[in-house]
Amino acid sequence: MPSEKKSETENRVILVKRTNPRADPERSEYLFQELRELAKAAGYVPVGELTQTRFPDSRYQLGKGKIEELAELVRQKRAGKVIFYNRLSTIQLFNISEICGCQVIDKFQLILEIFAKRATTRRSKLQVELARLRYEIPRSRAIVSLVKKEERAGFMGLGDYEDAYEQDLKKRITRIEEELESAGKDDESLRAFRHRKGFSLVALAGYTNAGKSTLFNAIVNESVEAQNMLFTTLVPTTRALDLGGRKALLTDTVGFIEELPHWLVDAFKSTLDEIFLSDLILLVVDVSEKPEIILQKLSTSHDTLWDRIKGVPVITVLNKTDLLEEHELEAVMEEIGYMAPNPVFVSAKKKTGIEELKAEIIKHLPAWAFYSFSLPNSEKGMSTLSWLYDEGIVHRVEYGERISVDYEARTDIINRIKSLELNVDKQG
Repeated sequence: MPSEKKSETENRVILVKRTNPRADPERSEYLFQELRELAKAAGYVPVGELTQTRFPDSRYQLGKGKIEELAELVRQKRAGKVIFYNRLSTIQLFNISEICGCQVIDKFQLILEIFAKRATTRRSKLQVELARLRYEIPRSRAIVSLVKKEERAGFMGLGDYEDAYEQDLKKRITRIEEELESAGKDDESLRAFRHRKGFSLVALAGYTNAGKSTLFNAIVNESVEAQNMLFTTLVPTTRALDLGGRKALLTDTVGFIEELPHWLVDAFKSTLDEIFLSDLILLVVDVSEKPEIILQKLSTSHDTLWDRIKGVPVITVLNKTDLLEEHELEAVMEEIGYMAPNPVFVSAKKKTGIEELKAEIIKHLPAWAFYSFSLPNSEKGMSTLSWLYDEGIVHRVEYGERISVDYEARTDIINRIKSLELNVDKQG
């Protein structure tokens, strides 16, 4: 059927990366592999690849010979799209699409496509739209200029833009920001409420596809979607975390990626705040990768985190240990140890190391205080005791003329107990 052929062509893509001739070949291949995985996550089928290793023509980000080679490859492979790893200017997008006769996008537009496909809630859809608009703002004048000349086939179906295009973008950005800000206030209220109820907030973070969702399932016995694919998690998922009496909530969040642009981080601020405003961060790493790749991914994660978490403790969860022998793990740690605070070895898939991880989590949770006191043996005292069970750990209860209690909870809960207008007597 004609429609089926068209759909098949649209899914066929050529991947392109410009590489500095002096760049490390292994690192260049790693970045190209990341582009392949991003294309797969977006539902594309890579049918050809091209690499530019010399300094390119600024009009195309490729040399003159390479751009002609790319156009021929598009025709031979019947590709419907070209995807560049490197960021392209509006003029470059236009020029390349002119020669290749198909749609051209870069890595960041590809990420936006993935996010748009994974967005299921109103908030996540607004965040994707905000990121797209912020990406487009610097390009708006060039887009309008090009479209005024004439709309060309293959150049993303731009439509009839007017001089007011940039102002329209800014108005839409303001509207979305206001709605997301309102949602963010609701989140802050929810976080404050959870803290008041004695919950510690723990967030999973790390490079995309490190196994965060699989680890989440292993820790809380859940079944959130976990695939061998980039950006599986876009909407945060929160569940209760059993820590033997300590009340905690664990949140699975969106993964990081190298060179994540500021406009994307800003657009997903309310989602990433689940990490930035938590009490403890579990930084998940795929320990089966090469040490130099692990270090690069740790560096990317640290760059995203450190300026925003304000001293929040971090546990480095070294996942996928089932893929390595013990001596291999030791060799990896010798190379990456200085970048991996509070390391814990786990295999989320095999569910090994989970209890050790929980023990490490308890060590780094916000301090709890121990307090011994007594309550009146009355209806009001019993009601208070019931509340205590909800807010912390009751280690001992003895009933007599008064109710004697040995209690442990967050310091703010202990302070509330002390301020209660009840006949509460401290025992020592």
